[in-house]
Formats: sequence, structure tokens, C-alpha cells
Amino acid sequence: ASVFMNKNYKISPGTAYPIGTRLKRGGVNFSIFSRHATEVELFLYDSSTSLEPFQVIPLTAKVHKTFYSWHVHVHDLPAGTWFTWRMDGPNNTSESGLRFDKEKHLLDPWARAVSDKLWLRDSACLSGDNQQTSMRNLVVDESYDWEGDTPYVLKSENAIIYELHVGGFTQHHASGVKNPGSFAGLIEKIPYLKALGITHVELLPVMAFDEQDVPKGTADLGLKNYWGYSTHSFFSPHPGYCVTPEQGTHLQEFRDLVKALHKAEIGVIMDVVFNHTSEAGEDGPVINFRGMGSDIFYHLEASDKSKYRDYTGCGNTVNANHPVVANFIISCLEYWVREMHVDGFRFDLASALARGENGAVLHDPPVLWGIELSEQLAKTKLIAEAWDAAGLYQVGSFPGYRWGEWNGKYRDSMRRFIRGDQGIVAEVATRLCASSDLYQHQGLLPVNSINFITCHDGFTLNDLVSYNGKHNLANGEDNRDGCNNSLSYNCGVEGETDDATILALRKKQAKNSIALLLLSQGVPMLLAGDEVLNSQQGNNNGYCQDNELTWFDWSLTEENADMLHFVQQMIVLRKRHKSLMRRRFLTGEKVDGRHLPDIQWHGVELDKPQWLEHDAQVLAFTLAAVGDQEADVHVILNMSEAEWVMQLPAVEDREWHLAINTALKSPQDTVPPARQTPLGHENYLVQARSIVVFEGWEGKAV
Repeated sequence: ASVFMNKNYKISPGTAYPIGTRLKRGGVNFSIFSRHATEVELFLYDSSTSLEPFQVIPLTAKVHKTFYSWHVHVHDLPAGTWFTWRMDGPNNTSESGLRFDKEKHLLDPWARAVSDKLWLRDSACLSGDNQQTSMRNLVVDESYDWEGDTPYVLKSENAIIYELHVGGFTQHHASGVKNPGSFAGLIEKIPYLKALGITHVELLPVMAFDEQDVPKGTADLGLKNYWGYSTHSFFSPHPGYCVTPEQGTHLQEFRDLVKALHKAEIGVIMDVVFNHTSEAGEDGPVINFRGMGSDIFYHLEASDKSKYRDYTGCGNTVNANHPVVANFIISCLEYWVREMHVDGFRFDLASALARGENGAVLHDPPVLWGIELSEQLAKTKLIAEAWDAAGLYQVGSFPGYRWGEWNGKYRDSMRRFIRGDQGIVAEVATRLCASSDLYQHQGLLPVNSINFITCHDGFTLNDLVSYNGKHNLANGEDNRDGCNNSLSYNCGVEGETDDATILALRKKQAKNSIALLLLSQGVPMLLAGDEVLNSQQGNNNGYCQDNELTWFDWSLTEENADMLHFVQQMIVLRKRHKSLMRRRFLTGEKVDGRHLPDIQWHGVELDKPQWLEHDAQVLAFTLAAVGDQEADVHVILNMSEAEWVMQLPAVEDREWHLAINTALKSPQDTVPPARQTPLGHENYLVQARSIVVFEGWEGKAV
């Protein structure tokens, strides 16, 4: 029998602050925002699947409303109580944008844990009572033993980010974990992450999201929202990644993951989606914000406020610069740092947050500056996807100074260079140097450039070198979805092949991509699975594919162990060269009394970069060591179809040693210092479509 059965808890008015639900000595204080509600009810349930509440508490404005908050204290109510809200109020959508529906059950946007066990999205899209198919919030005890853990602080120039999907990383049967697809499952794979050498994981959305938010044709195929860019409860870890969410273990399970990653000296960056919510457009579901104050939380059309402005491609756009909404976003981020020890955030379609009233782009958006200047976020990494779906593109001009940016221009330049485009070596050189053209004139730093060649959105690395076009029919949208211009090259055959020559070229091209990324100034980001050549069979928009198409196939760690070894060794090489992770932009001049300029550029011949030659496909450069025990680095990038005999620069008291050659088979393609021998000559034959790296040590390599 339930501990709640037949029990009516005493109530008192409670307090407006703090907003949300707080377990206190003597009971629970509930406080929720709604400026225009006229009646509010609180429903209490003894489980996440109880169809009927054990108590309904009506609130009156006279007793339970202070300014724009509705509040009540429920005496002796324990943690473990599930609840929903109902609100009545104006519903003149075209004039005011208000959409109150007194029969709809709402989530508390500030709640710490949520269950979607009963959830039916379709019923929330229709008018009428959805009590038996609504989501539920939980009263939680937020205490936790962090065992001395604190957020992980690492200088951004030393960071190597690894983007992964919590569910997909361990869901595959070959993962061998106890709880696949969960925060706990990811904990079991920390030794793998540690051995790979990355410094931070960037988790695709882990705030509670609506898995049922997909187009009808996609849903009819039994597919769901897999990536998670459909948030509804921004303070709650996603229940689908918890082992026992119905027991309300959301906070504990996520914190266990963060604490375990920190023990392994791996930071946690969360991909967050504040540009839109899962409530979609005018025909979308009523979950929380829409039923509390749609006019405040969303951008609405001025002429007809029943319609939502859509700058995100997802039906709605969060009105992020309204004071209430800006406070919600900033306090949410501070919560994840303060209470969950998160180390950074990547903001999906962050440019949507730069829009003010009427959708106009603001020069100094209050919410973005509020995030940047928050003391609680001062040591937190901030990364923007600096564009939105309505054409606003702010790479190189995103408001603020601390923000790193997903550098889409880097991605595109490197993809073109790798596939063999001619005459772009000058642009490639700029991207290799952290895109100084975008950032330096603004007083920004190399760390403002987050470099990537692949990410969750688009081809995997294996597919980038295996497909010329997208193959997204499995998504149920007749191949209309996904990017149409992937700048890819299939190496001669579309898709899978047994041709050994093509397979060898693809592997070399994949290694070239990894090498380029890890030889670039700025902050590199790898896509999980690329290190073992994971494939999605040419699907470049796997957002709805929660199956083996997108899951990390752990059998590939053995099948493609040579590629995994190459990536590990490239990371090791990057870490031993501060010259690859500089805090300031390169100048081409001698600094700190060094024997070489910080960088020298070359073409097919030394000191003759082919900046203006329309057919150039060869670029080389020499980096001076920064530390006393560090080697100089000489890099040759040959993306042409020809092999070249390349001269190496003479450096006083230094000898060149081969460290990387992507044209060689494993394990000869990487040579650690302990196995290196002096080259003994000044020329080196560089194979077609390959990258070679030399280290210049004083005397014997160490």
C-alpha cells in the first residue's frame, strides 16, 4: 500500500522564492511562475504512473499568489512525491498569445526530475484532459556526497573535446556494459576514454527531452527523437538515460557520471538547447511554458499571436532576452555548474539567443552577456553554434569574448582540402592557425575557434570518405532531410566496397582528417566513433535512428584497431607539443629568444608557399618549439595525386625524426619518440594524398 494513500496533507500559503519545488524541513514548498493565470491547482501522485492523484490542492490568487508566482507549502510531504500543475486563464491566442487550458496537466519548468512513462504527445496537442497521459514531476532530495569533487578546470588551449551520445555510446550489444544506453553505462567506458586521450566529453542533450517529437512519417516507421534536441525540462536529467528513473534517481545517476569522469581527469560539456522547446509550433503539445505564459516564453508573430516565430526550424523560438526567460536560462546554467559540477556548455543554434523582441538581432543580447559575466560560470567553457535556422550566421562575430564557436568555416575548408580541391592552401593555412581572420582583429584568441571536421550533424568520418551524397531514406522524409552539400569524396565508389585500393585510400583520407584536426591551433573536437571508422551507411541526419545505424559499434575497436591506434598517437603527439596548443596567435616572428620564428610556411619548395597558385594542393609549415624539452615540428600536407620529394629545413643543433606518415600502414604510420631515429638526409618522399610530420629534437629523441 502507498504511504500516501487516503492522506490529505495540510497546506499553508508558502513562499514565492525560491522558484520551483524545494524539500524543506517540515514539508515541500512549491512555487511556479504564471503572470496571467486566474486559477491554479496542484495534483499529487504516489507514483509516476498513478492515473489518479491522492490529493488535489486548489490555489487562490488572494492567498497563494505574490506578483507573478503561485506558491503553496505542503506540510510533511516527503521526497518521492510525483506532481503536476493545472492552470486556467485567458485563451485569446491571436490577440494576446495566451493559451491557458484548464484541463491540461503541466510540468514545472524548474523541476529536478521528470517521468515520461505515461506520456502521449498527441493527446497533449489536442484540447481536453490529458491527466492519464501527461508527464510527471518529482519532489527530490537534492543532497549528494560529492566526495570532494569540484568542476574540472583545464586551460582551453589544452582541451581535446570528444562529442558523444550518452544513449548510443553503450547501446550496442558489443558494448558489454551492465546498463546499456545510460549514464551508468558510460561510466563503464571511462577507461576507454582515458586511453584515447581526450580531455572533455561533449554530451549530446541530456536535459529531459521528448522522444516522441518527430514528423508523422518518421513516427509511422517506429522512429523517435534520438539526438535529444527537443528539451522540455531544463533542470532534469533525461529519464531515458537513467537506470531507475521511476525511483527518482535522475540527479544521483548523472552526478555519479560527472564524479567518475572527473576522477579520470575528464571534463563534462553539455550540449544545451535553449533556442526552442519541444512544444513546437501552434499545433504543438502543451507541456509547460505554453500553458503558463506562451506570450513571455516564445517569440510570437505581432499580427497574429497564435503563430510562433520560427528561427530554429523546430516550430518555435525561445524569447531568450525577456527578463524572466533570461533569468530562467542563466539560473539553469548556474544550477548545472553549482549542483551538478558540469564544466561547460555547447549552445545549439546559439544565434537564436541573440534575437530580441520582434526577432531583431541585438548587438549586445542581455542573456548572452549575462551568461558570459556570471561569476558562477566564470570558469565554465562556453561554446556557441553561432548560427540559427533563419539565416543568421555569426561565426567570427558572436556577441561576447569568452565564447568559443563551432567553426563551420574550418570544417568546410578542411573538407574541401581533403577531398582534393585546388588553390585553397592560403585559406587552409588560416584555418590551421585558428582562423585568425575571424578572431584576431576582435581581440579574441585561438581558443575561440572550436575546430571540427565531423560532428553528430552530418556524415561520420568514415562516411565522409565513402559517400558523395546523403542516403537518408530510412528517416521517412524521402531523403529531403539532412545537408545536401557535405563536401565529401567517396574515393571512387559510392558506399561499401571490397576494392582494396579504394579501402586503403579511404583509410588514408580518414587519417589525414584526424591529423589535420590535431595539428591545428585552436580547440579540436572529435566525433565519437570516428576513431574506429563507425558508419551510418551514408545517413547524414541520424537524429531519429536509435538503433545500430547510429550506435557506437564496439566490435570496431578490434576490427579497426589500427585506426584507433593512429588517433591515440595523434593525440599523444599533440599533447607533447605546446606549439600546437598556443594561447596566442602565431606571428611568423621569433619570440622568447627561440632559434626559429614561431611558424614558417613552405610549398613544394622551402620558404615558397604557393598562396596564389590556382592548382596548389601542397602546404608545409615548421613550428618552433615552445618549451625547453620540446621538439620543433615540421608538417607536410600533400593532398595532390602526385608524390613529391620534399626538402626539410635545416635547423641548427636539431635533427629531424619521422613521427607521422599517413601513407604507411599501422603501426609504422606513427613513431613515438622512443622509437624514432634521425632521418640522416634532408629530403623525404611524400606520397600522394598524405600527411607527414617530423619532430626536430636536439640530438637523440627522448
